[in-house]
Amino acid sequence: MEEEEKIQEAYNRLLQHYTKSNHRKKVDVIQKAFNFALNATKNMRRPSGEPYMMHPIAVATIVSAEMGLGSTSICAALLHDVIEESDYTIDDIKVIFGDKIAQIVDDLTKIAGGIFGDKASEQAENFKKLLLTMSEDIRVILIKICDRLDNMRHLDKQPVQKQYKIAGETLFIYAPLANRLGLNQIKTELEDLSFKYEHPEVYAAIEKKLSYTHEQREHLFDSFTTPIKEVLDKNGVNYEIKARIKSPYSIWNKMQKKHVSFDEIYDILAVRIVFKPKTKDDEVKECFNIYVELCKLYQSHPDRLRDWLSHPKANGYQALHVTLMSKEGRWIEVQIRSERMDEIAEQGFAAHWKYKTDEDPMNTERVAEDELNGWLRTIKEILDDPQPDAMDFLDAIKLNLFASEIFVFSPKGDIITMPAGCTALDYAFQIHTFLGTHCIGAKVNHKLVPLSHKLKGGDQVEIITSNSQHVQPIWTNFVTTAKARNKIQALLRKRDRELAKEGNEKLTAWLEQNGLTLTTSIMDKLSEAHNIKLHDRMLIDIAKGNITLGESDLDIIYNKFKKQKASHRGKGWRKFIPFVKPKSTKNDPANKYITVGKDFDRNQTITITEDNIQYYKFPGCCMPIPGDPILGLINNLNQVEIHSRSCIEAAKMKSSFGTKVLAATWNMRGEMSFMTRIAMKGIDRKGMVKDVTVMLSDLFDVNIHRITANTEDGVFSAEIELKVRDNSNLGDIISQLETINGMQKVYRI
Repeated sequence: MEEEEKIQEAYNRLLQHYTKSNHRKKVDVIQKAFNFALNATKNMRRPSGEPYMMHPIAVATIVSAEMGLGSTSICAALLHDVIEESDYTIDDIKVIFGDKIAQIVDDLTKIAGGIFGDKASEQAENFKKLLLTMSEDIRVILIKICDRLDNMRHLDKQPVQKQYKIAGETLFIYAPLANRLGLNQIKTELEDLSFKYEHPEVYAAIEKKLSYTHEQREHLFDSFTTPIKEVLDKNGVNYEIKARIKSPYSIWNKMQKKHVSFDEIYDILAVRIVFKPKTKDDEVKECFNIYVELCKLYQSHPDRLRDWLSHPKANGYQALHVTLMSKEGRWIEVQIRSERMDEIAEQGFAAHWKYKTDEDPMNTERVAEDELNGWLRTIKEILDDPQPDAMDFLDAIKLNLFASEIFVFSPKGDIITMPAGCTALDYAFQIHTFLGTHCIGAKVNHKLVPLSHKLKGGDQVEIITSNSQHVQPIWTNFVTTAKARNKIQALLRKRDRELAKEGNEKLTAWLEQNGLTLTTSIMDKLSEAHNIKLHDRMLIDIAKGNITLGESDLDIIYNKFKKQKASHRGKGWRKFIPFVKPKSTKNDPANKYITVGKDFDRNQTITITEDNIQYYKFPGCCMPIPGDPILGLINNLNQVEIHSRSCIEAAKMKSSFGTKVLAATWNMRGEMSFMTRIAMKGIDRKGMVKDVTVMLSDLFDVNIHRITANTEDGVFSAEIELKVRDNSNLGDIISQLETINGMQKVYRI
């Protein structure tokens, strides 16, 4: 009875949010969906032990209260797990609730259980389904994001390794999707929750420091905004001033990128002015009027004015950002936007305009519609080009999800939206594949630049082409957009296929001249002899003339050569023993290899000790050392890789091989040495490198593996690869290096 009351209370809160919205009130159909879902899930429970029905109600509440969607989306959210978890079919949903709700539920069912399967290829295919359904009915992905948000809010009930898998997946895909769709609040919460479970200690430390500095920020906010309030009141502006505090994840991300401490981050506080315009046509004008008044009060930063009014971001975001110097000598960013702009910024325009016609007759935000449709077209182009490797596909999508926008101009003055950091070649492919394929250079602001030239906002770009130019493999090293990369790779694959065909014809003709017929065995022998793994690659080399067939090749074919013993052990791999579940770990204190949880495949904990350290690989991507938060990943070869939890490569693998994530903990400190990298900067002087190396070798007895040093305009910089025992030992080294005369900053890479 108590559980029934709890479910009813949650449902009543959902209805309360819905009836307060501007949507047409269709409570009857929502009630019908609630009763249907309640009956279908009556015997089910969540990992926390509470009734499963609390989950669809929570998802529907997020859909209504935090996204502002209407009855169709609410019903679909209530029903999103019914097909997967009960005996009901999609036809049953269609008969009772109609085609539209049934279609959304069907699409949600197809991508249920997360978008990532056990294998990368399955994961990529599911992700393609997700994006395809998104382009057909964007409510599918919006509800899926709400589903993920509720799961993240209850992630503490899951085993540790499942937490890593879900948190990594969320940070890798869902948070960028939410950001691209303008769901700022949800994006921030997804990032923070992922951060909380991936780095609990760091998250707690940042939260604690934010709590300590709360009073200082309040004082700064009050002293900074008091003059602003006075001048806005004097001008009759109907406004609200809010303090915006940087999220823990954003703070940590900036600490990592800038190599600074918490105390060195000065933009934790920002001020947001949200006003109600006298008329909708005047809202942009009023934004600039407020900006002018602020600049009379405070000195503005000349390089930090961001005008998102004239050219909104691709996710529909509009605002005017200005950075002002407070009386306390602190730069503070002020965001100026109307109530409409604020609503779009927090909830996302995708939730407002796309389906206003069937739930609200006001069909607004046409500019935003064009921006989103343009992005969806780009996504479809990626989907239409088959990617042989799932991780390549994901990388291509990520290039689009994370990209910030700049605006450049064509020779005729047309505005083209491009990702920040894009090159002239990216722009060429954006305009047309022919331009990209035959591009030999560009004129940016009437000056000749190479293909790799990075564009800036406001540049005018003219592409120079030549019919003799063709795509080059090196181009993939500097293009940044998914569209350009995919087109280049597709054209290179097409060229390789043509060359392989030509090489096959040459090889066949040569064999026939020598009375032989082409067979797989002959291909294997020739490939091995020329140290080429793939047959197609050998055929391409034959076509290019890199391999000249002769008598030695005939000797190889007739086995008149000695086979070289090739080592299959990859560089960096230590001795590896395949997983074998120990007979017992309960009463065997001497067992220092693998401690196994309840479910061998999905609930396993590795304890790394000095005895079993040789059975695992430590890749060079992140170089974890004892004391770092780590995790284990079983790769395709059934090998265990140990990564730092913040490793970019690990984030990719968590997303692709989520069920193979293993919780890992260090059980050793100081017994062995591990490779790591540090960087340093300072004022250049004679003997600086000598002082660094002497301190490392004499004071710490450290083995320096590699050192590179450089001086430019009186500034000394160096990177050192060295072996340390653990992160405490590394911390001592960094502290001592910072005491060297002229040294300004030392940090781990």
